[in-house]
Amino acid sequence: MKTLTLLLSALLVAGTVVAHTLAAAFGWTSTTHDFGKIHQGKPVTVSYTFTNKGEAPLLVTYAKGSCGCTGVDWPKEAVMPGATGQIKATFNAATLGAFSKTVYVESNADGGAVTLMFKGEVVAEGTAPSGR
Repeated sequence: MKTLTLLLSALLVAGTVVAHTLAAAFGWTSTTHDFGKIHQGKPVTVSYTFTNKGEAPLLVTYAKGSCGCTGVDWPKEAVMPGATGQIKATFNAATLGAFSKTVYVESNADGGAVTLMFKGEVVAEGTAPSGR
């Protein structure tokens, strides 16, 4: 009986270790971006690059900007372990003034949802942008 209990315990531990290591994981280059000053009416795009640091394919299932002024594009195919992907956010820069926006990303990666952030200031056409 002790042998059977020991064997079942060993299988349970081994199964838990295997299940835990076969997960996808984001490895972001950066999760924030500062555009500085940008011209009104000229859309700008930031690319958030990530590497799948896990052992399983990473699938981004949903990504959305915090408002209608931000369009988001993400990989529709799985990103294999060790491979890189990008989440691209395009801000329309229609309204003058400072802005701070987020991009919400859902995936099968460990750690749950991720929030990316970008900020800057929209200035009138005749003003020099900072060009960050």
